[in-house]
Amino acid sequence: MTGSNAHEAVARAFEAQRERLVAVAYRMLGSRADAEDAVQEAWLRLARQEAAAIDNLGGWLTTVVGRVCIDLLRSRRARPEAPSDQLPELIVAADPGDTPEDSALLADSVGLALMVVLDTLRPAERLAFVLHYMFAVPFQDIAPIVGRSPDATKMLAHRARRKVQDRPPPGDEPKNRRAVVDAFITASRNGDFDGLLRVLDPDVTWRAYTGHGVVVRQGATEVAARAQHGVKAQVSTYPVLVNGEPGFVVSDRKGRPLGVMACTVADGRITEMVSVTDSERLASMDLPRSAGAG
Repeated sequence: MTGSNAHEAVARAFEAQRERLVAVAYRMLGSRADAEDAVQEAWLRLARQEAAAIDNLGGWLTTVVGRVCIDLLRSRRARPEAPSDQLPELIVAADPGDTPEDSALLADSVGLALMVVLDTLRPAERLAFVLHYMFAVPFQDIAPIVGRSPDATKMLAHRARRKVQDRPPPGDEPKNRRAVVDAFITASRNGDFDGLLRVLDPDVTWRAYTGHGVVVRQGATEVAARAQHGVKAQVSTYPVLVNGEPGFVVSDRKGRPLGVMACTVADGRITEMVSVTDSERLASMDLPRSAGAG
């Protein structure tokens, strides 16, 4: 095989792995742009290798991407800003409603609540959890990436899973989740405190990313009291999906977005809320347009 043909063969083999590698990196980094950069770095390193000497290209690339991601996560932690100020990437899409496409869209997305929890894990914990529990990579293959024995890596992944499992996973059908969020909006508009308590989990957490930083509210009473403040606001809302979870965009009378919120619903109640009202962050999002004022 000539040099040109060999290069083309390696490029084709890499492209066959790209989608999986980006998925791994995205779950590690919480940003598709950063994930694409990590995978591109893996390609550059592959181009400098003798590909014929690599027995398992998929495993080699996963190792490289994993190490690049760990380095990026560690560099983030070295920065002065608090980890709680780091907002995972928000992918906001129009909510198609109760259609067959709903399930596929939700299945392909990574819920925002999960991304927030993953951000609390240490880099090695996050890598071990993502690779083993999301992509079924054996512990013996993960161990060299995190620099630990297979047994220590297994313990690392289990510890990460316990942290993730502390948050209840969404278990409702998409249309039921949307109904709960709609009930929250209605109760907020009406200043219905009891109605808010009915749709909020007692231990609900609301992370609000504002222009002045992040504000965390904990518990149904505190969250309901704050949600009541919007009763007199002259705003409109329209439904969206945020990282596959039901949410809504709040806009002013002229249709300009004032904020976006995502809600995680489990067992008929909202357990997690993430909102963004920071104008710079909102401006950077590709928000879908409303089909009509809500």
